[in-house]
Amino acid sequence: MLVGAHVVVHSANAETDKAFFRDVLRLSNVDAGDGFLIFGLPPTEVAVHKDYANDKHELYFMCADVESFVDGMKQRGIACTSVRDEGWGLVTQLTLPGGGRLGVYEPRHARPKPAKAETRKAAAAKRRAPRKARAPRAKRRIKSGRAKR
Repeated sequence: MLVGAHVVVHSANAETDKAFFRDVLRLSNVDAGDGFLIFGLPPTEVAVHKDYANDKHELYFMCADVESFVDGMKQRGIACTSVRDEGWGLVTQLTLPGGGRLGVYEPRHARPKPAKAETRKAAAAKRRAPRKARAPRAKRRIKSGRAKR
């Protein structure tokens, strides 16, 4: 059904932020035309949290060791906030060259297995395949709270 997710980061200075994703975070990318870069991401997850406002979304990148990540950013001249223990993870933030903030954390919560994307070929095969006939169910009669067959 789903084959992935497309995250959009809005930026006042898209060129410098794209360079950051490409050169500092070293994310693979493709040019979709006219310099519009689309970056590859490692396996990703989505969480839904109760809130009183809709249309509010957050983006966090995850890393295996947040202290090493912060040290790596420092070596590149990029400041990160102090690491906070939020219970669900160790969290820091950095400011992108365009001014936006980006959260990065070392997860302490359970992680789901990555979803497997269904290929177009597999989806088409499913649509073409005849539906399996269901075996008839035994008739049930309810009498005094008990099911009988």
